[in-house]
Amino acid sequence: MQLAEERSGSLPAARCPLPAVFCRLPAVFCLLLAACCLLFVVGCRQQMAETGREKPLDASTVFDDQRVARPLVPGTVARGQLKADAVFYTGKGRDGLVDQLPVPLTKDLLARGRDRFEIFCAPCHGRVGTGDGAVAKRGMRPPPSYHIQRLKEAPVGHFFDVITNGFGIMPEYAGQVPPADRWAIAAYIRVLQVSQGIPAAELTPDERAKLDAPTGKK
Repeated sequence: MQLAEERSGSLPAARCPLPAVFCRLPAVFCLLLAACCLLFVVGCRQQMAETGREKPLDASTVFDDQRVARPLVPGTVARGQLKADAVFYTGKGRDGLVDQLPVPLTKDLLARGRDRFEIFCAPCHGRVGTGDGAVAKRGMRPPPSYHIQRLKEAPVGHFFDVITNGFGIMPEYAGQVPPADRWAIAAYIRVLQVSQGIPAAELTPDERAKLDAPTGKK
């Protein structure tokens, strides 16, 4: 027992890891001080939602043009908006309007073209492109038929360009119809032009029977 006490007495006393002034303070006070420091640090964190901000169309005193909304840096290209294929996005090549589709001509493309045509084009141009759509029947000047010689000879890029930029009283549809659908519509217009010019003698018996069937029984 005496030996244990001698050994324990020979060990150095444990030293307080804090500065001397804190070691002399009561433990409860130290805990309170630590809690206050923690609250102070957390309270100083500023959330992004609470920071100052400007509305897009507000005036600004920072920039020379006094606009908060900044224009794009010259040469900036948004992801997916490079539009490097000029023919696909404009319908024009080096020699003007193109006469070949820049996309594969498939059954799915024509089905998509028919669907988009009947939504966006048929109200004025009619379902077969003769210019007798519902809008024209109600007093608006009818558009030209797709089956006149001038439009039969027009390059397919012409129809893409008209959909994109408008023509005459027809507004542009670039905002409603994306480029791929414009080409689908242009391809379907070509199909309409061919379909209305095939001699009856070249039809198969089944096709002629459908043509001769009463309306609603085809």
